[in-house]
Amino acid sequence: MEQFVPQRVFVQKAALAYEKGERLVRKLSSRGIPTEVYERKVPALRYRSAKDKFLALKRTLVIGVWTQRDFQTCRPSAHYQLPLVSGCPGLCEYCYLSTNLGDRPYVRVYVNTAEILAQAQRYTEARRPETTIFEGSATSDPVAVEGWTGSVAEAIAFFARLESAGFRFVTKFTAVDGLLGLDHRGKTEIRFSINSDYVLSHFEKGVPGLERRMEAARKVARAGYPLGLLIAPILLFPGWKDNYLNLLRTAREYLEAALAGPLTFELITHRFTSRAKSVIRQVYPDTELPLEESERQFKYGQFGYGKFVYPAGTMREVEEWFREQISSTFPQSRILYFV
Repeated sequence: MEQFVPQRVFVQKAALAYEKGERLVRKLSSRGIPTEVYERKVPALRYRSAKDKFLALKRTLVIGVWTQRDFQTCRPSAHYQLPLVSGCPGLCEYCYLSTNLGDRPYVRVYVNTAEILAQAQRYTEARRPETTIFEGSATSDPVAVEGWTGSVAEAIAFFARLESAGFRFVTKFTAVDGLLGLDHRGKTEIRFSINSDYVLSHFEKGVPGLERRMEAARKVARAGYPLGLLIAPILLFPGWKDNYLNLLRTAREYLEAALAGPLTFELITHRFTSRAKSVIRQVYPDTELPLEESERQFKYGQFGYGKFVYPAGTMREVEEWFREQISSTFPQSRILYFV
């Protein structure tokens, strides 16, 4: 899947007051996609099962207006989330959005992009002379809908001109051609989420494969963007070291000749919440994901809910191994964090 094509669209009436809202409805309607206007709440439809509901909503696009006053913080990735999109059409069994979005996993796009970016400017001005970093994919994969919205391109152009600010986002999708010719001025870092063959083949569906992602990453690097790789979730299984070493070597083959600057890495081990576990078991009853709470350590996250992570000793071993292998494979790289 290069770009998400929804099967159903709900549009908030208020969104039609914005040029982007009207344009989106015209584009989607021209494709014959059923579109329904709502006032306040997205209409609730009946489904035969929780799984049917989940899969149907994953193919639903909601067009709305962002009305919250404040941005969420976004440690350790950035200072603040930039709320352009929420949700993702991918069907990755381990997805942490099962906690954030629960039984509302539709893809929602916001049409008042100028207002959102103006709020980002206010945050930036309040923190100067420090640099403020905004994360565009904290609860979404915005590239999946970029062909419809153009919001990522708008943000890239905006942050290129904004002093003391930076923009970054991560994606599994590969429709990046529309971003390559932009005057980004090195202010936007594009990262690609990658994983081992075992994880991709067992737990990722509805997203481009590793080869397509690496081809897109190479294009981004050649366009002069700062480039990063997110390895998440790091799952431990028999042979995990060989699998992840092969991943790093594959990344080097694709990127070594294209990199103009240091490559960044973000490393996130597998974790899950009780809520996510419940959703995963309902939607993917035969999943092979390791979800045994007795084998994990309970830890509270920055948003107040608890999650089950690998035990401390295991985390130390995994971090040491990844730092050693990344340093060897990409000597000029930087590991931003390991969690």
